[in-house]
Amino acid sequence: MNQEKLQDLQDKARIVRIETLKSIGHLGVGHVGGAMSIVEVLTYLYYAEMHIDPKAPRMPERDRLVLSKGHAGPTLYSILALKGFFPMEWLLTLNQGGTKLPSHCDRNLTPGIDMTTGSLGQGLSAAIGIALATRLDKRGNHVYAIIGDGESQEGQVWEAAMSAAMFKVGNLIAFTDYNKMQIDGMTKDIMDIDALESKWLSFGWHVQRINGHDMQAIEDAVTRAKTVTDRPSMIVLDTIKGKGCTCAENLVGSHNMPISAEQLEEALTALGAEASAKGGN
Repeated sequence: MNQEKLQDLQDKARIVRIETLKSIGHLGVGHVGGAMSIVEVLTYLYYAEMHIDPKAPRMPERDRLVLSKGHAGPTLYSILALKGFFPMEWLLTLNQGGTKLPSHCDRNLTPGIDMTTGSLGQGLSAAIGIALATRLDKRGNHVYAIIGDGESQEGQVWEAAMSAAMFKVGNLIAFTDYNKMQIDGMTKDIMDIDALESKWLSFGWHVQRINGHDMQAIEDAVTRAKTVTDRPSMIVLDTIKGKGCTCAENLVGSHNMPISAEQLEEALTALGAEASAKGGN
């Protein structure tokens, strides 16, 4: 990745953070922590990797993304709006009556959402089914999935892992958002999932572990994963919960938290948002 592309993606990630915080801040409460920790990977996928068309969000040839940790939907909504899947104004209706942007992703409501998610543990199974279907269609699509580390305590995740390896689902590239925190505390204290790479390797996956906020590392990992066609790939992302939000970064309590107008202003200022673009609740 050349320096110009790297800077452009980093700038886009900053804008995604700003728009996501504005939408959550307008409501006054939301899943800040897990939304902020996946900004880079989603920005990279939607701006530099995935074959998609905002004018044809259901085109058969598109790549798909299953955000299994569906509570991080606000970040995905921001990217979809910025890409032109729906009007930017929708972002300020997040999780309100009559909205098309519910707290957790819903493919029946939101253009660009490929799978309804949020019932943790189930998204990876859905992604495998989608990947198998696209393989049967011989279209060459890639399917991407993002799961959480707390979610990885669910038994269904590992049943899915076995199935994907068994059926050699080589067009599936999954990511674990390993921010090491979940709603009730540190993941290691609730149900330790380390050593995570060894677990996925033992289930027959191609595995990499990278800094989940490093665009170059993300590109390199995805590029390597796409060369592996005889098995699924897992990319473990070391991330920081609440990354880039001054009131939420690295806090367990940021899983679902209130944001005051003052906290929103401080966070947006730290991100370099234009004063005229700042919004409150």
